[in-house]
Amino acid sequence: MIERYTREAMGKIWDLQNKFDIWQEIEVLACEAQAELGQAGITREEARWIRDHAACTAERIAEIEAVTNHDVIAFTTNLAESIDAEVPEGAEPPSRWVHYGMTSSDLGDTALSYQITQACDIILEDIAKLGETCKRRALEFKDVLCVGRTHGIHAEPMTLGMKFGSWAWALKRAQTRMEQAREVAATGAISGAVGTYSSIDPFVEQYVCEKLGLTPDPLSTQVLARDRHAQVMSALAVCAATLESIALQVRLLQQSDVIEAEEPFTKGQKGSSAMPHKRNPITAERVCGLARVVKANAQVAFDDVALWYERDISHSGAERVTLADSFIALDYMFAKMQWMLDGLQVYPAKMEHDLWRTRGLIFSSKVLLALVDTGMSREDAYVIVQRNAMKVWEDIQNAIDGPSYRERLEADPDCPLTSEQLDAIFDPWAFLTRIDVVFDRLGDLEF
Repeated sequence: MIERYTREAMGKIWDLQNKFDIWQEIEVLACEAQAELGQAGITREEARWIRDHAACTAERIAEIEAVTNHDVIAFTTNLAESIDAEVPEGAEPPSRWVHYGMTSSDLGDTALSYQITQACDIILEDIAKLGETCKRRALEFKDVLCVGRTHGIHAEPMTLGMKFGSWAWALKRAQTRMEQAREVAATGAISGAVGTYSSIDPFVEQYVCEKLGLTPDPLSTQVLARDRHAQVMSALAVCAATLESIALQVRLLQQSDVIEAEEPFTKGQKGSSAMPHKRNPITAERVCGLARVVKANAQVAFDDVALWYERDISHSGAERVTLADSFIALDYMFAKMQWMLDGLQVYPAKMEHDLWRTRGLIFSSKVLLALVDTGMSREDAYVIVQRNAMKVWEDIQNAIDGPSYRERLEADPDCPLTSEQLDAIFDPWAFLTRIDVVFDRLGDLEF
């Protein structure tokens, strides 16, 4: 039986030899099913002979294909060479039962489904590992204050742990999508030229699929419908977009004007050929760049859904590139993100400093509500809050060391709030009295 590869071997899943090994296993299983069925004429002894002698190599198949210009025929020819090599002279060749009643897509599509399940299993391991890392670091930074930003502008206080927590939940959703896509893709078809089982018993399909951990397609038309593959590619694309979103956050936090966190910078690493001081977010940028490839490949999968009548091969050449490239790229992206988030350098003191960079403006929402609580209309309260805030904003933009937001409010005769009330308002933890509910939910998250 073909082996299931480990995470480090994603590329090997899409290697030609692995594909041909799966093809070989399908052909052998089909022969065994025919022998068990007892209808096609193949005996159990012949099926055992085929199992013991079947072999193929990508190199020999390529030599034959150079003449036949047909990969499946080249494969079955190579298989016949190995199966019949030791057959006694004058005996009937057991290889005659290989591919009996089957068509090319019976072999290729079923094998491709198996490859996809192999690859999905690796991606699912990737998701779980990175999700656990995000959850762990979310709890680690639960009480590390930072400023939240909307539109890139300082909004209200939050904690760094919430960022990691949101990434963990995004990865949980990615896990769910990938599991669903794997289930849809784990389908085989050995039903003949247009799916009518004209020359092969449905038992063969059931037998082969069961051995491979697949489910028979309820109605194939020689090919498996490509909406299945499109769902897989869609799940990969959304997963890539999720990693891109996280990587972009790291890039933003690493900007020189922010520098609240940065990806690891290893001993001996160089940041720039011209500027030795540079520590660039190259890994995060690499992830963002590769996400574009995976997302673009999903469009190809959508285009592959529409085929002429029962089948054509317009999808075939495209998906041989896009499926392999997307799985390999995404697995690589996960490896980079795991390294980056597990070792992310975090600077709490800088976060605390940045929290106060706008001189208390981030407390404006609490001031607004406190004024409303005094009986003032929201419209009148908004005027007081915004008027003082804009004066502070102008000072900041003009690099004027003027009064803080709180000081301006205390000096404003229209603001009725007492010093004690302002003390309570200008406490960043006043915004975070209910965040335990967020982290309680996170504590229940499992990958």
